[in-house]
Amino acid sequence: MTATTEHVEDVYPTRLEEGFSAIPRQDPVIWGTAAEGPMDQQTLDSFDERGYLAIPDVIAPEEVEELRAELRRLSNDPEIRADERTIIEPSSQEVRSIFEVHRTSDIVARLAADPRVVGWARQILGSDVYIHQSRINFKPGFDGGSFYWHSDFETWHAEDGLPRMRTVSISISLTDNHSFNGPLMIMPGTHKTYVSCGGATPEDNYKSSLVMQGAGTPDPETVTKMADSYGIDVLAGAAGSAVMFDCNCMHGSNGNITPYPRSNVFLVFNSVENTAVEPFSAPKPRPTFIGARDFTPVG
Repeated sequence: MTATTEHVEDVYPTRLEEGFSAIPRQDPVIWGTAAEGPMDQQTLDSFDERGYLAIPDVIAPEEVEELRAELRRLSNDPEIRADERTIIEPSSQEVRSIFEVHRTSDIVARLAADPRVVGWARQILGSDVYIHQSRINFKPGFDGGSFYWHSDFETWHAEDGLPRMRTVSISISLTDNHSFNGPLMIMPGTHKTYVSCGGATPEDNYKSSLVMQGAGTPDPETVTKMADSYGIDVLAGAAGSAVMFDCNCMHGSNGNITPYPRSNVFLVFNSVENTAVEPFSAPKPRPTFIGARDFTPVG
């Protein structure tokens, strides 16, 4: 199933001249039921309240090793390093991210279609799902870059055209995530408030935002208020564990100056009932390797 072009009501306006504002979430967090998947009601209720779920031992140690070897292969391949889907750290020239990796790696493609992974997304979103985005993230020791606080949905809505909050991300750790090597941080509960950001979207914003975020990030006052209200959870976990989180969670990660690298496979599942339309706050959609326009169900 491929893209359709249409215009729908914008219930989450952003990138406005008026500046920053907070809008209550207009969509459910949980679209499915306990009878429809692997998670029980208590687990679903926890996800609904906090916006994320930490899941230990998602993949076995031998699967972790296989994926680590694949990461080394991909990051050392000159053709892949030169591809526009690969983002390079400007200071160290290390690979920061490789996008659309489920299409360039058979090993990652198997993981992206694995029932252990897809089943959670289907249950949360209450429908079949497709991959809106996939990538491998690298945060090497000593010089791993940070990711500033943001809601993924703000960008996916503004620049990719996802209409509603019916999307989840699953980050599967391929290295141990310690509290000190730049792990994911989430403000639990922030997924129920949408931060509308100020300023217009620059032309081809993705070319700079994938290296250093700018448009679509909240102002310091908003971040401070949210941190004071919701707190910050630091999501450490062993290799093979995962974090599944709602598309509107306020999250980020510190840089990594320790000797211990951090890497993960990042899969974004969107409901087939929430497919992308025209961008809501950008002149044209981002490239399909960042925001898919192929809505074929996975798994």
